[in-house]
Amino acid sequence: MPFPPPPRARRHARTAVSIDVTVNGVLNHVEGCIRDLSEGGARIDGASLPERTRCEIHYAGQTVYAVVMWSEFDRMGVRFPYELTSGPLYNALERARGPAALLRISVQ
Repeated sequence: MPFPPPPRARRHARTAVSIDVTVNGVLNHVEGCIRDLSEGGARIDGASLPERTRCEIHYAGQTVYAVVMWSEFDRMGVRFPYELTSGPLYNALERARGPAALLRISVQ
């Protein structure tokens, strides 16, 4: 019996946040709160969809596409197929990272 592949390491460090979002699945939408966030994914509390479900995360007029990587009763981890590089959710991430991150944005 073959063993499952080892988990892949994250490319980006997660940052603690508290961001209320709406998650749209195929047949429903649920309210949740992003508790940690990176350019590549997030943990959303208060929302749960089945693993491998494609969904949309709505925040401040922005829609971010995601795939559910793991799911528990009241939270889930999602991966963004397209990394966050701009928009309201990315700006919230940079604000949460603090002044050093904001300085990096203004210099670029």
